[in-house]
Amino acid sequence: MTVTWEELGWERVAAGVGRRRLPVWDCTAGLVVGAGAALLIDAGSSLGEGARLRAEAQALAGHRVTHLALTHPHFDHVFGAAAFAGAEVFGAVGAETALGAGREALRADAVANGLDRRRAEEAVDALVAVHHPVSGERSLDLGGGRQVLLADVGPGHTAHDLVALVPGSPVVIFCGDLVEESGEPQAGPDALPGQWPAALDRLLRLGGEDALYVPGHGAVVDAAFVRAQRDALAARFGVSR
Repeated sequence: MTVTWEELGWERVAAGVGRRRLPVWDCTAGLVVGAGAALLIDAGSSLGEGARLRAEAQALAGHRVTHLALTHPHFDHVFGAAAFAGAEVFGAVGAETALGAGREALRADAVANGLDRRRAEEAVDALVAVHHPVSGERSLDLGGGRQVLLADVGPGHTAHDLVALVPGSPVVIFCGDLVEESGEPQAGPDALPGQWPAALDRLLRLGGEDALYVPGHGAVVDAAFVRAQRDALAARFGVSR
């Protein structure tokens, strides 16, 4: 039986493209469906959440998730990744090192933000490696004419910010936490705020004026919102144009 995006709690953004706003941290997971292949963007904050995303994505796609793109190495976006056994994992160049060497910091950050300690430890123990570091741009062919462009447009929110652009009408671009709508953009100890506005300039050039921009947290926004957030970040951190 075919299910709709809405029946599973997903928002359909374009044909074969949707996203799920996850509870607690309002983190976004995205799904792009091709012919026999599917890309998930970010994997949730725990192994259990990742398993639920996998089941929902498989029901929507009609086949398993074959590709997983991690927009940046923060626990609420990567801790569910091990639930996607067999998927090819992509991240911005350097993310593989951050996930490998920064496991204790990820665990501590997750617990400090309210994730159950046992779940945090399970996720860290099972954390997957990034198989394909992306430097610059990389195109994925999901079959049936479905292409996705992965682009390393950072640094900004972290040193390793990856976005996923889905061509079409409209263009849809998954921004990770380079863009946030449901709260002020978070600049933690691993942020590079002096370079963040430039990353958003690159994002806008990539997506264009008519794209739909899917933030890491919050509602889908337009180019004007991204531009306003770019200007606010520049003012906040004293970055000149």
